[in-house]
Amino acid sequence: MDLSAIDPLVLLASLMVAATPILLAATGELVVEKSGVLNLGVEGMMITGAICGLAVAVETGSPALGFLGAALGGAVISLIFAVLTQVFLANQVATGLALTLFGLGFSALLGQGYIGVKPPPTGQVPIPGLSEIPVLGRVVFSHDLIVYLSLILVALVWAVLKYTRAGLILRAVGENHGAAHALGYKVVRIRVLAIMFGGALAGLGGAYLSLVRVPQWTEGMTAGAGWIALAIVVFASWKPWRIILGAYLFGGITVLQLNLQAAGVKVPVEYLSMSPYLITILVLVIMSSGRSRAALNAPAALGQTFHASS
Repeated sequence: MDLSAIDPLVLLASLMVAATPILLAATGELVVEKSGVLNLGVEGMMITGAICGLAVAVETGSPALGFLGAALGGAVISLIFAVLTQVFLANQVATGLALTLFGLGFSALLGQGYIGVKPPPTGQVPIPGLSEIPVLGRVVFSHDLIVYLSLILVALVWAVLKYTRAGLILRAVGENHGAAHALGYKVVRIRVLAIMFGGALAGLGGAYLSLVRVPQWTEGMTAGAGWIALAIVVFASWKPWRIILGAYLFGGITVLQLNLQAAGVKVPVEYLSMSPYLITILVLVIMSSGRSRAALNAPAALGQTFHASS
């Protein structure tokens, strides 16, 4: 065992990369749940985004178009969930689970021709001036654009929800869709748009896996990242800034266990591999014990079906 082989600066920089796909998916799911909809299909939307992003990037030679294609793919597949739950009033939990299964199967079918194919590289974009700062520049300001975009999106979601009329309407729909409907707001339309936004971000997170984190297509490569994103929304008590903390906590544990494996720590590799998920379960158990503040922060109409006649 040689722990000196672990570079703490590389570890911290890798943490940001590992956390980015989960941060994107969790941010999108937070917006969906703020509208009162529970979409358990995040895993399916992420894996669809992963193959759509890689396929578009490979065929066009452009990673930027790959990310756009992934966002579109995630939004389109989320539209299936939106139509079933908001128009045909299907059960949200069952439909979300079905969406995950559909996404996993659909992506496996689409990915048959891309196994082992490397996408064009997504280069890093160091921020001029800031990237030269000792320690901090290397850790924070020397990443690709999607890492910065994920943080900007969290800030934008927070600002929109807190300070804009659109954010107020979205939160009103999530708290009491009947009252929002009585005031003349188009509840179904608002929820469909929120669901598609969440799908686009989940697709973007999936594409980050296939284009940057593990630049290739592997069936089932999201490996539960969508479920972790769902858990992080609860962990964050439906507050945007806390999502960063949750995503980076999971990303840090993931990177640390990989580094410990490389350093030859005398612990069975299976235990290290499942450690991020065990930590996430432990945090959720602590957060949900009793009538915690996390439960009190949940949107009041979360998971409830809206009937226009109500």
